[in-house]
Amino acid sequence: MSSAEAKKAAIRKIPEQIILSEVRRMVEEMQALNKKLEETEAAIEEYFKPLDKEAEIIIKQQLEGEEKSMRQMIKTMQTQALLEQAEAERNASLKNAGENQHLQEKEASPPAQTEGR
Repeated sequence: MSSAEAKKAAIRKIPEQIILSEVRRMVEEMQALNKKLEETEAAIEEYFKPLDKEAEIIIKQQLEGEEKSMRQMIKTMQTQALLEQAEAERNASLKNAGENQHLQEKEASPPAQTEGR
């Protein structure tokens, strides 16, 4: 009887062993897929490296161009401010000269005396 019981126990273990072997096979497939995915990602990154490098160079050139334009604009604004300041100083100087001339003319001419005494 023990051989019959052993056979029954062995028959009961067969589905368990089938399930375990199936799980092992699936795990191995998943590991192989993960490895393939990593290899594909690495190949994609390698493929796009030159494009990334070119994009980086283009962006750097654009930023340098913008920086140059900004420096030129600042220089132009400073020049304009200096011109406006010089114009204001010239106008103030002319105004002061005109006022001084008016005062000198006023001092040079004698005050009018009334003749009715």
